Parts: sequence; structure tokens; C-alpha cells
Amino acid sequence: MASVLEKPQAKDPAFSWEDVARLVLTSREMDRLEEEELVPAKKVLYQFSARGHDMAQVILGLHLRDGDAACGYYRSRPMLLALGVDLADALGSGMGREGGYSDGRDIGVVFNYPNPGGCHALPMCGGVGAQYTPAAGWAQSITYKARVLGEEDDGAIAVVLGGDASCSTGGFWSALTIATTQELPLLFYVEDNGYGISVPSTYQTPGQDIAANLASFKNLEIFNGDGTEPEEAADLIGKAIAHVRGRNGPALLRLTVPRLEGHSAQDTQTYKSKEEIAAEWARDPLPKLKALNNNLDWDMIEASVAGEVDKARERAEARGISDPANVTSNVYFEGEHAEVGGQAGLSLDGTHEDPRPESQRINMVTAIRKVLDQELDANPKMSVFGEDVGPKGGVHAVTLGLQDKYGHDRVFDTSLNEEGIIGRAVGMAMAGLLPVPEIQFRKYAEPATEQINDCGTIRWRTHNRFAAPMVLRIPGGFFKCGDPWHSQTNEVQFVHNPGWKVAVPSNAEDAVGLLRMALRSNDPTIFFEHRAMLDDSWARRPYPGDSYVLPFGKAKKTMEGDQITIVSWGAMVPRCEAAAKDVGADVIDLRTLLPWDKEMVLESVAKTHRCLIVHEDLRTGGFGAEIAAVVADEAFLDLDAPVERVTMPDIPSPHHPKLLEAAVPSVEDIRARIDEMLEF
Repeated sequence: MASVLEKPQAKDPAFSWEDVARLVLTSREMDRLEEEELVPAKKVLYQFSARGHDMAQVILGLHLRDGDAACGYYRSRPMLLALGVDLADALGSGMGREGGYSDGRDIGVVFNYPNPGGCHALPMCGGVGAQYTPAAGWAQSITYKARVLGEEDDGAIAVVLGGDASCSTGGFWSALTIATTQELPLLFYVEDNGYGISVPSTYQTPGQDIAANLASFKNLEIFNGDGTEPEEAADLIGKAIAHVRGRNGPALLRLTVPRLEGHSAQDTQTYKSKEEIAAEWARDPLPKLKALNNNLDWDMIEASVAGEVDKARERAEARGISDPANVTSNVYFEGEHAEVGGQAGLSLDGTHEDPRPESQRINMVTAIRKVLDQELDANPKMSVFGEDVGPKGGVHAVTLGLQDKYGHDRVFDTSLNEEGIIGRAVGMAMAGLLPVPEIQFRKYAEPATEQINDCGTIRWRTHNRFAAPMVLRIPGGFFKCGDPWHSQTNEVQFVHNPGWKVAVPSNAEDAVGLLRMALRSNDPTIFFEHRAMLDDSWARRPYPGDSYVLPFGKAKKTMEGDQITIVSWGAMVPRCEAAAKDVGADVIDLRTLLPWDKEMVLESVAKTHRCLIVHEDLRTGGFGAEIAAVVADEAFLDLDAPVERVTMPDIPSPHHPKLLEAAVPSVEDIRARIDEMLEF
């Protein structure tokens, strides 16, 4: 998807060396205060000095402006200072005080900064390399808004910062692939200090120069130099940003810098010789900055900065500790939108929760495709992407024909990198779009688990400053056969990720209502599409209407009785119905696992006095264990028999149909357990 945008005029803001001097001295004074006073007093528990990295970062930050977004890492505070972050927020967040970046929920060095009228600092991640693909997503949103939404392209860019060690991570290479193949306005800013904690860069990058190694990478402009030389650093930063703003494609800027302190406050750098440490201090950019600007009154600036930082410390320490009673707030959308991200789904106005069947029965594939088609047509902020979703229409044919109808910008194939699929979606969602990524099979989500986890926690860990709602579609489960790679369910892993909602429809009607609700909600949602049910005759239902939505956490009784409660979801629901056809059973299809309808289950158990849980996932740690625990905790006196489970054994999905049949709960297995429980 080569860039077709008109090239805007590059109008980078001028910066003054006095501004650079003041901000570098501010960064140094904050580092000093933390290292010498706040860390020893245990008021700050995590501290990462930026000495040596600071000057070039400040220059970078002063070049960024409204419409831009920067995704940094734990040593990126100098850039934040250049963007205008409040000093009391910067210090108070490190002390875990209320307000600030996270209201005390996250480490203070894991920054975020909504910055209306300026460059946003996207929520940083604690994981090395996790910052790259969300930045690529923001860059893609810039081109998307211009091409699809018709917004003016004013030269906005995305910037992602990382150390040299992060260049060995999958996130770096995934973002590099995305940016170069799509020619996105993304600047990779690599601060090479030669170490990843104690591991030298010889273990990270052959030849210790990622810029040299990428010199032949197509569609990537390379800038490489010394980040301690003020004029050289300023020249390279200006050229790199101008290149990206001018819509010439992505760029990588590598600046060598010394890490003048340890990796963190606890790091004594015993792995470095005295000679090496001395050589690093000899490259300190601050004396070079002073020499270049000897006309400035450095003593006056330093004294002024010290006073400002001291006042900021007083303001920070005057802040209290966030009320523990509120620590569970903002895991999900609670009615107040985040400052940045989301709000891209259509309104629920005019929708209805009662199905209004029309036309003939359709299968789940058709039902899902129809909802995607309708929402794409009505909502230009929505896009669908993943592996093989374009001309092929998806390996399960769910997206068949959608690219022909909506074009390559809105329905597009991706590289085979799940971290890149989800990380890109995170950036797009924070930019105000509605991404609908697909993971081709459940097992393939494993490389994306870090991005999935980070996405779910964004609203909570930024105290509702940022959010990244999306709908992540994942087919899985057995089909005509099984295998360890395509037939996994393991929904419980997603349930265990805070901030996500999880839907597991068993039929076409529920798929319509749950998918439309997910696409119009404000939370990231896993939409699990069971392979065996996509074209299953039992799962076919009349289409419930163009405005039908199904609230999450609302189960359905597919059979009613008073002898036993059977709880299930997905492909096991029809098997439970078949097993209970001659029994007075409440068969409950949960439909969503997060939230799940605890009230319906407990009310049923109070009536039947027995509870059987059936699921395809493995027994140990499966979601059935959670249901069983809740029933035992809250309905113990109602029970006339132990809570039972019928599940797969703790093995991967077998390939041969006979082996699969033996492993997956069958109608006979379920019926046998029902009979045992009724005789108890």
C-alpha cells in the first residue's frame, strides 16, 4: 500500500538552545533528586536515570507538535519534559502519588501524557520492545484518516523510542516490516548506549550498529550519528523528522549515547571497568552543550531550574495516596470516555435487544460477515485486517468479498506477525479508529499475548487517560479433526487478562447480537468464533435484524427443567442439549465468559440443586473451575451433589478424528455424568 498522500510542506518548529539547556538541566536535577534523596528514602522504588540520553531526547521532543504521537520507554522522561509534562506529575508519579500518569497504579517511569494541542505521549509499556507496534498503528492511522476519512494531511508523524537492546525484539522487527511495506510516517529513534542492563550490544546486534545493518532495507531512510554532539544531533533529528513529515516514508535514526548511570537505581554497573565508565563520562553531552552555548548564564539557569524542581517536589509530596477503594475503577468503560482513544464505534441508539427473526436460517459465517459488512458500511472509522482476510476472504471465508467492496485501506492483509496485528490495532484504536483485527487460529495468538495484555490494561493503568477499544476476532476449537496448532480453545487465558471482554457465541443469532454490541462498545473484546459451529446446522438461525444487539453477561436457557443445571458455551451447547433431552435440565448457554451470568447460574442451582459444567477446554484451570468455585462458595447449601465437570483431558487436541472423538466431551460422556449426579 504505497503512500499516495500529497507531500505537505515540512514546517518543523524552531527551537532555541536556551530551551534545550533549561530542559536538560531540569532532567538532570530530577535525576539527582531521585537518586540522592527520594530513592534512598524509599519514596521512589523504580528510578531510571536519563543522564547521557537527555540532550538528544530534548531536541527530539521540541520538534514534535500537534497531531504527532510518541511512544517511548522507561528512559524517555527528557522527551516528556520537552513536550510540556508537569514536573509535579513527573515526580509524583515516580512516588506513586494520586493524580499524575496513573493515580499510583503503574510505575512512575512508565509514562503517558495526553497533550491536547501538542504531541501525545502514548502509554509506554513495561516490556522491552512492546512500544514499537502501537506506534506503527498510530502512523497507519495518520494515512487512514487522510485517505479514508478525508482529513487534511498536515504532516503529522509517529515516533517510537527504544534502546539498542530493544532492536532484537520481535516488536521492533514487526513494526519495521509494517512501516516499510506500508510506507508509513514513522520515525524509529534508537538510543544506542551499548548495553541492555549488563548485556553488551554484541549480543543484541551483529556489528553493534543496527543502522549499518539496515542500510539496505527498502523504504527506510537511515540516519546515524553521535547523540552527544549538540549540533550533529540537532542536524540529524531535524533531517529525520523532515524526511518523515515530507511523506518520504519511514526513517530510522540511531544516535550513540552514553548511559552515565546504571540501568536503574539498583544497578551498580560492576560489569563495567573503571576505564569504560570514565570513557562514558568523557562523552557526557552536557559539557558539550555548555561549550556550544557559552553565552548563556548557566549558573542562573541551573539555580532557576533547581528552584522549579524543588517546588514541584513539594507539590508532588503534598499529594496523597489514591483511595484504595477506587483501585478497581476504570478497568472497563464506566460512562466517561478516556481523554485519548476510542469513541469510534457507532451509537446504540435505535438498537434493540429482542431478536426479530427475518428470512431463512443462516449459518454463523454468513451472520458474522453480514454484521461486519453493515458496520463497515455505516462506520468509516472501522477497518478489518489480519492474515489472508483480503482477496482470499479469510481461511474460514468470513471476510469474503469485503475487500472488493470497501477497498484495501479498510480491509487488508497483514504480514504474518500476530504481535504486529494486535500492536498495530492498539495504536489505531488510541488514534480514534475502530480496528477489527483477526488472529487466524486461536493458537496463533500466543505471539501477541503481550500486546493483548497491555491493551486490556491501558484504561486502568492510565487512570482513564487513554483507551484502546477493538474487537479481536479469533477462530478456534476443533473441526472435522483436531491438532495442537489449529484446534485449541483456551478461552480462559483471555478471561484472565484484565480489561478484556470475551464472547463465545454458539449460534448465528447470538453471533450477530454479540458482534454488533462489541463493535459499538468502548472496551476491547475477544470475539471467539468456534470452527465447528461456523457452518453447523444446529447453529443456523434466522437473521435477528439489522439493529439487534445482545448485552454481554446475559446467558440463555436453551432447555428448562428442575433436576439439574448444565452450564456450557460454544460447541458444547448442542451436545449438552442432546445429552439432556430426556432429563428435566436447565441447559444454560453462557454466551459470554467475561462478564458471565453468575446470577442465572445461581438461580438455576437453587432450583435444581445440582450443577454440571461442560466445556471443550482442558480441565485443569479451565473456566469451568471458576464457575464451580463460585457455585461452591455461593450456593453450597443449595447443592444435593458435588459440582461436576466434563471437559477435555489435559492434553493438546489430537489430530485423528477417532482420537479427537475420544478427547472432546461427547453426548455419551455428558449423559453418563448426568446420570451419576442424579443418582447421587
